[in-house]
Amino acid sequence: MIRIKAVRPRRPQQPRVAGLRVAAAQLPADRGARVGGDLYDVVATAHGVRVVMGDVRGHGTSAVAAAAALLDGFRAAVHDEPDLGRVLSRLERALARHLGERARHEHPVAEEFATVLLLEIDGDGAVRGLNCGHPWPYLLSETSVAPLTSADPLPPLGVFPLPCDPPLVSAGRLAPGETLVLYTDGAEDARDAHGRFFPLRSTLTTALRTSPAQILHTVLNSLTHHTPGTPTDDIALLLLRNDRPAPTKRPR
Repeated sequence: MIRIKAVRPRRPQQPRVAGLRVAAAQLPADRGARVGGDLYDVVATAHGVRVVMGDVRGHGTSAVAAAAALLDGFRAAVHDEPDLGRVLSRLERALARHLGERARHEHPVAEEFATVLLLEIDGDGAVRGLNCGHPWPYLLSETSVAPLTSADPLPPLGVFPLPCDPPLVSAGRLAPGETLVLYTDGAEDARDAHGRFFPLRSTLTTALRTSPAQILHTVLNSLTHHTPGTPTDDIALLLLRNDRPAPTKRPR
């Protein structure tokens, strides 16, 4: 069996961002590659902690370039735009510019699109999101693993134009001690030698009450043993634990 080697994102991710503990890794499908067509980042802004997770169709150099364009677009917009919908619009334009530039050099350009998830986490843990065709994260409490929300996502970026005012999803609250697990669909789509999908949710259940780094290690180790050889799709995982102190109750 060929062991899968996890690699780090395009720039080192801080272990803590505004009171959230962070752990992340990528598993590129192309053997020997340091990055794939998945992207993620966590940034503290005046509008709250903003998070992006995305997955460009396919893998290889073209997917890596498109992922880089989206990530650059996120970093350029995340501090300037008070509205999360405008951040998403900036990502849509960044992808369109990238594909337009490629079209001038490649004949023909393969159809390309990306799933993108944007989250905004307030100081009190309130979570809002915009989702273009991406899996919603799992929310890990002390006793359970469940999807953050069941809201229907928008189509992936590049398939149809975004609506003028994309509906912001109120996704509850990330309480102190709880963890969000963001991932690309390569994680749940990874198959073993018998064609069985990787049981991400049940694997997360075995790692409850451990740190984000330990949860990440458990998932990566399980993926390594589940998948015979390198994965057929890029995989990215991003974990956010709310390490902020619980609010104190005022005496009546």
